[in-house]
Amino acid sequence: MPMSRVSLLKGKSPEYLQALSDALHQALVDAYEVPLKDRFQIIQQHEANELVFDRDYISHQGKPRSDDFVMIQITAGRQRSAATKAAFYQRLVALLAMSPGLRAEDVMVNINTTAAEDWSFSGGVMYDGVARYE
Repeated sequence: MPMSRVSLLKGKSPEYLQALSDALHQALVDAYEVPLKDRFQIIQQHEANELVFDRDYISHQGKPRSDDFVMIQITAGRQRSAATKAAFYQRLVALLAMSPGLRAEDVMVNINTTAAEDWSFSGGVMYDGVARYE
């Protein structure tokens, strides 16, 4: 039951944003043990002074980040293994490279986990840890 927040600089087309959303969700389904129907994302485009990032800090293969930089923050309801996370990161950058064409250097991911009681999916009811798809 992850919720993803995607931050990037303003100026991308609706098609670009849809491709970004689709690739992120597919990577979560393929490699992060997320059900297909479990899709919750917030995509925010920011002015240049509202998304501040170091272009060189621990960048992939020493290549600087570009204005296509994307920060993806995932809040997940349960912990995954390090191997699962590593597979997810690799699947994500592979899919984003295919569409919308992001370089691996421009993708940064942060994952946080929470307990079931930290979520209410609707109706003001605390989640009990049982997924119900009706």
